[in-house]
Amino acid sequence: MNPTNPLDSVYFIKLPGDFKLSSRAMQLDPGIPLPVQKKVGEDSGVFDIKELTQEQVLSGILTVLAYDRQNSNLDYYRKVLLEARPNIKKELAEAAILKTRNEDWELAEEIWLAVHGIEPEDKAVILNMALFYDQRADNYRKNALYDDADAYDSSAEEYYRNILDDDDEIPDAFFNAGFFYLKKHNFSEAKSCFDSYLALMADAKDEELGENGEYKIKRAQEILDKIKNRKLENERFHKAYELISAGREQEGLVEIRRFIQDNPAVWNAWFLLGWGLRRLEQFAEARMAFEKARECEGGDENADTCNELAICQMETGDLDGAQESLIDALNLDPDNTKIISNLGFLSLKRGNSEEARKYFLTVLEIDPKDPVAAAELKKLEQEI
Repeated sequence: MNPTNPLDSVYFIKLPGDFKLSSRAMQLDPGIPLPVQKKVGEDSGVFDIKELTQEQVLSGILTVLAYDRQNSNLDYYRKVLLEARPNIKKELAEAAILKTRNEDWELAEEIWLAVHGIEPEDKAVILNMALFYDQRADNYRKNALYDDADAYDSSAEEYYRNILDDDDEIPDAFFNAGFFYLKKHNFSEAKSCFDSYLALMADAKDEELGENGEYKIKRAQEILDKIKNRKLENERFHKAYELISAGREQEGLVEIRRFIQDNPAVWNAWFLLGWGLRRLEQFAEARMAFEKARECEGGDENADTCNELAICQMETGDLDGAQESLIDALNLDPDNTKIISNLGFLSLKRGNSEEARKYFLTVLEIDPKDPVAAAELKKLEQEI
């Protein structure tokens, strides 16, 4: 996360009452200082009102709305902003969505925080904030930045809970939060969210749903059936995941083994067992667990299972088996950079540096900021 304080780029000035930001803007209150965004290289102690631009003031206001939620003049600043730029919220939201799609995370977060600051009670914005942090966490975890990923997951959950606990229930919030909790292996919360989504959509007419709505209802029901049939809302399963995630693998393995005794056909449980063992570098046992996961219904449809199995196969010397598992994983998830990176590492184990280089370059084509691929390419260049 970015350690700098964005408010350091803002200074406050009092403007005369006859100063106007635009022809349609409201008359300013000379008693309330306005936030002004510093120009590059500008010293806040040296100021010429003749050089002040509207954009400096509006940018300063947006920075305060985003990062200084305790400021006593927020309502006044919102009014000044919206009088000068009535459509700014819509414009910023569109820009934030674009930046998110381009994975320009820092700027996208700045813009989303400003949008939220303009209208903090807007449920659509709150949901977008949750989705943004959810996506950002996934991206960071994919790049093995686990601490940052956990931090952004925490932010996502805070926004999800904000909207889920509101009396004005929004079906899409429950649907998306369900997938968030699935990712966190909190199947009890996921079940609750999907149950709520289906209940809220129960009276919706076919013409209101459309194809997307029908798909989402079907998908929610499929997930609920899997959670029920595999007994994934079991507290022992969730406890095992939490323990292993927190680095208490030995305790987590005890819990998941007890779960497996009663539920031996659940692929998720075997995966969790393998994951804990792999983290402890018990690769032979982990390999057997992942192989068992693939034998269970649904386990062979999961790219992560194939990828984790491949890691264990590499560590136990079965390079041909690792190749097969990684190809299976890639067929299930073609743009997964972790899988492509592991194909690069497999090539290195086989002594094929040129092939490894191609895989790492492919990773950077998909994600130019991937730190693992960049580091490996640098090592290969130094060896030439």
